[in-house]
Formats: sequence, structure tokens, C-alpha cells
Amino acid sequence: MSLHKHALIRYRIIDSMMRNSYKPYPSIEEIRSKCEDSLFGSDWGEHISISTIEKDFKAMRSDEELGFFAPIKFSRVYFGYYYTEEDFTIHNIPLKNEDIDAIKFASNTLMNFRESPMFAQFRFAIEKIFDRLNISTDVQDERLDKLVQFDSYPNYPGKEYLQPLYKAIKDYHQVALKYQKFNSAKISERLVHPYLLKEYRHRWYLIAFLEGKNRLATFALDRIQGVELLDGDFVVSPNFDPEEFFKYSFGITHSDEDPEKVRLKFPLHQKGYLLTQPLHDSQIIIEETQDSFLLEIEVYLTYELIERVLGYGEDVKIISPEILKDKVTDRFNKALGQYL
Repeated sequence: MSLHKHALIRYRIIDSMMRNSYKPYPSIEEIRSKCEDSLFGSDWGEHISISTIEKDFKAMRSDEELGFFAPIKFSRVYFGYYYTEEDFTIHNIPLKNEDIDAIKFASNTLMNFRESPMFAQFRFAIEKIFDRLNISTDVQDERLDKLVQFDSYPNYPGKEYLQPLYKAIKDYHQVALKYQKFNSAKISERLVHPYLLKEYRHRWYLIAFLEGKNRLATFALDRIQGVELLDGDFVVSPNFDPEEFFKYSFGITHSDEDPEKVRLKFPLHQKGYLLTQPLHDSQIIIEETQDSFLLEIEVYLTYELIERVLGYGEDVKIISPEILKDKVTDRFNKALGQYL
């Protein structure tokens, strides 16, 4: 749990204790102890100090970003804290117009997934939030639609498996998959331990451990023909780290081979695009002249990488490694052969 989330929980606890008519004027030690017990299961004060609560009071009183402006005062008669406004609560803070716009913008963004069963409850959940906050429940704001155009997500096959696979991952259920590869009439059955759902270029993939083959595999949801959640559970391998798993991947493909340092030369007019939308997280610029710059990434030499390099056409030159240069040259020659 983040430190920011801890603070929000403490604010709610403080607010609740301030408004408790059965036990008014809580002392700062009582507040500290309650926060410690609620967050960490004890009241010894190992994680939350008196100074932390004092900082919380200051934030609740004057932090403009929070917007509470809580009227917290100390009573010298009762030696405890209270709200000078009897009906005050941090839950009744009105949202600013920019807050409402931000919520509507976020909801419109997520509505791109509305065709997926996994997000079937999204509209209902958003409307409940809007109702609680006294915001118009028209999630798809017409004016926003005219101001901002979102990239539409295709109604692809396999979307119906997002929800059961998400549940299987969350609850550690083993899964029986029926899977059909492209250009194959055969449907195979696999017993898998689902680890991760990953979206790439509007398509969803499942990263799962194959019990029978003792290795990880990637399954495209649009090729899955059936999903059955089994009673048996599983334990995620301690060696699996999703960030490390895709650290050198360009796209969805993982490789057991070592990554390569790929050097690509671009004309200078491409620099702005590649700085604002890097090819890969490992991207660095190692050389620059008046006309061009040399970019380096460390990745697996996968199909997705070759496709991206080909997409730049005459605007890129592969400097290294030679194996990538040969593969791209071969693809260009075959493409040229289509027109000779």
C-alpha cells in the first residue's frame, strides 16, 4: 500500500473520530493509536508517530490539493480535538469543475473497453460514483466526444475470456485451455497456471505456466476456444517477475535467448518523435550530428522489432547487429521482388 493511500486512510479515521458524538474530543494519542491499529494491526506506534498526526492535521486544514480545509481545533477544556463546524466532514467536500472534467475524461477513456464483458459493470459503477458526487450521469459527455476523439478498440474474438482469466489469476485457479493456433484445424488442450494478462496493440494475451512442460508460454485470447476454471490452485513461481519477463521484449514476444544491443541511425527530423514516443524503455541516444542521430536499444530480436524497423522505411539504417541487418535486408528484397 502506498504512503499516499495510508495518508488518505488516516484522514478518514481522523474525520470519523472527530464526528463521533459518543466519544467527542479525541486526544492526539487516541487518534494516533487508532490509525496505527487500523493500518498495522497494533497500537504500539512502530509506524505512526504523534508528529505524523500533527502533519495530517496541517494537511487537512490547509492543503489546497486536498481541498478539505477542515476546521480542526484543540479544546483546552476537554484536552482533545474537534471540528468548529458541527456538521463538517471531509466526505462533503464539493468537487471543482476541473475535478469533474478529469473524472469524465477518465470515464470516457475507459468506455473504450465497454464491449468487453470484463468491463460490463463499469457504466453502472461510474454512474453510482457520479450520483454520490452529484455529477451528471451522462458518462459519454456529448461535448467531450466532439472535443476529444479516442482510438476505438476492435470487437475482437476472445474478449469473453478476459473476466474468467482475470478471476483465475486473482484467485490462483488452475485453468484448462482449449487453444487453436492460426492456420491449424487442431484444437489442443492445455493445463496452465495463469500469471498475467497483457494488452498489446488492441489485442489481449495470457502469460501462463505450462504444468506439463515446466515453462512459461504466451496465448493470444483470440485463439482461445474455451476456458475452464479448475478447483486446483497453484503457486506462482518465485522466479517470475512480470517487469523482468518483458524487460527486453519488443511487443509481446519473450525469448530465452540473450537480448542484443541494437543500434539504429535516424535522420534528425525523427528525433522529436522518438524522444516523445521511445521505441523501448532501454532507448538511449549515443551519438548525434547535424544531420542524424544514433539510437541504441537492448531487446530480443523478435518479429515485432523487425516489423517496427521496416515501418520506418528509408528513415532508418541498422548499424548493428549484423543478424538484424540481414533479416531486414532480406525482407526488403522480398518486398522489392513483388514489383520487379
